[in-house]
Amino acid sequence: MKNFALIGAAGYIAPRHLKAIKDTNNNLIAALDKFDSVGIMDSYFPNADFFVEFERFDRHIEKIKRQQNISLDYVSICTPNYLHDSHIRMALRRGADAICEKPLVLNPWNVDALADIEKESGQRINTILQLRLHSSIIQLKNKVASENKKGKYDVDLTYITSRGNWYDISWKGDASKSGGIATNIGVHFYDMLSWVFGEVEENVVHLREKNKAAGYLEFKNARVRWFLSIDENDLPQNIKDIGQRTFRSINIDNTELEFSKGFTELHTESYKNILKGNSFGLEDAKNSIQIVHDIRNQEINSKGEKHLFLNKI
Repeated sequence: MKNFALIGAAGYIAPRHLKAIKDTNNNLIAALDKFDSVGIMDSYFPNADFFVEFERFDRHIEKIKRQQNISLDYVSICTPNYLHDSHIRMALRRGADAICEKPLVLNPWNVDALADIEKESGQRINTILQLRLHSSIIQLKNKVASENKKGKYDVDLTYITSRGNWYDISWKGDASKSGGIATNIGVHFYDMLSWVFGEVEENVVHLREKNKAAGYLEFKNARVRWFLSIDENDLPQNIKDIGQRTFRSINIDNTELEFSKGFTELHTESYKNILKGNSFGLEDAKNSIQIVHDIRNQEINSKGEKHLFLNKI
């Protein structure tokens, strides 16, 4: 049984980490969040110590090690994107491995700095890239590898996940903290695309607004037109008609990739792999971090093929 701490216990994604720790028969000894709406912990680890101040949390971790010889094995990090780098460093300083939600960090050079610290500490930085564990995505990757297709696959990625007014007020609406729309809701798709279709050859941005973005990515084996939005007005009419607030589609050579199911246990599967020493690390995360950094910082232009949804804007 391994000892875990969790930073960001009140966040949206935290319950998946709590469940994964529980499902892999491990123990949560401490949790931290500046917000105290963490009643979900009662369903998993009611005896875990909880803190709303980082200083007291950090002191507690050191205290139980010195007085009770209880050491941390892992720190799970579910905090806002801009804090990941700092919290990963804290985990390694405490002699624990880090398990961090995506995006691991916001900038490519942060990955290089963390690689140096990881080497110095002898600890491991793990990231959650759960789409790589989805059976449909694995099948797609194997298909692309085996087909040896002449020419490139044509891919349309569309992801619209409606968000209310709260989004702009939260850290997610601040690009300096979240990395902007493409980073916050798209980074796992870009990771999946580069994992399946190979190295990025071209990255063009056609639209970059606070609540939506679109562009063209060319990989070694695919041409990808992508559109991301949190604006419910961008939803297709048939989706609105049934009262659905999310639309997700990956179309490859005019064939829809079915991957709407099979997500519920992917964090637990990620933890199982981490505990076996078979996890995704810094190098695995770097491609998608580079992609979103470039999307965030380059000029808008009209090169490349455009996503059809741009015709509506």
